[in-house]
Amino acid sequence: MDFVNVADLGRDGLAAVLDLAAAVKADRASVAGSRPGVNVGLFFEKPSLRTRVSCEVAANDLGMKPYVLKNDEIGLGKREAVTDVGAVLDRYLDVLALRVFDHRNLEAIAAVADAPVVNLLSDLEHPCQALADLQTLAEARPLQGATVAFIGDGNNVATSLMIAGAMMGVSVRIAGPAGHEPPEAMLAAARAGATGGAEIVVTGDPAEAVRGADAVYTDVWASMGQEDEAAVRRARFEPYRVDEALFALAGPEAIFLHCLPAHRGDEVTDGVADHPRSRIYDQAENRMHAFKALLLHLTG
Repeated sequence: MDFVNVADLGRDGLAAVLDLAAAVKADRASVAGSRPGVNVGLFFEKPSLRTRVSCEVAANDLGMKPYVLKNDEIGLGKREAVTDVGAVLDRYLDVLALRVFDHRNLEAIAAVADAPVVNLLSDLEHPCQALADLQTLAEARPLQGATVAFIGDGNNVATSLMIAGAMMGVSVRIAGPAGHEPPEAMLAAARAGATGGAEIVVTGDPAEAVRGADAVYTDVWASMGQEDEAAVRRARFEPYRVDEALFALAGPEAIFLHCLPAHRGDEVTDGVADHPRSRIYDQAENRMHAFKALLLHLTG
């Protein structure tokens, strides 16, 4: 089974992974060394801190052997054809996990590999982040009936969040400037997979999105590969900064989420990032627990 798109798990699989992630976090020793002899490839076309360390630690804790592969060594699609890379790595590894620019490369590798292929991040989705997001939200309140406001660019983080959230009964409101909404196909997929009355709302008004929400989430205005657009994006997204006044419109127990790295002073103020109800470091920690649960799920 692949985890290229967050919907690949299905609702039952997603629920099972989230339950397992919570159990693993509560008793880390319970699964220590439980998957010896499993070889996991961790390929990075983009730089990484949380993804690389959380995935390496998760694999090691399970008794698996992680192999970190950098693109300057592989040259995906340049030094060697994408499908050749996938077919060869499939002969060596039991799980292939990749952080790439182009989502189509993940799909191409999944098409030639028998081993599970995991999306560690692409331009279209960030499904492992969505697992940690929902785990963190579930630590604050039940997922069913919760509402998350995502403020900013309708990017890969927003896409996976709304699809995974809707599958678990979480309504997601996305607020950003015109032209930065999530892709229509992904909005349709989120709405089609929604359960428990979950709604996906897209608006240009951040106050409308945040009012009464159980969690407020934001991300950087310019992601890796968009550095040349940073100045234009800053001017466009400035009205969507999550500051104390905007966060105060959320529910009285609302938490703040950010996938990190944060550009403090741009998409979020220090007062919100360091708020007593900020859960950004719990969220980062949960990347490790969620990936561990995913590895257990994918390897039986």
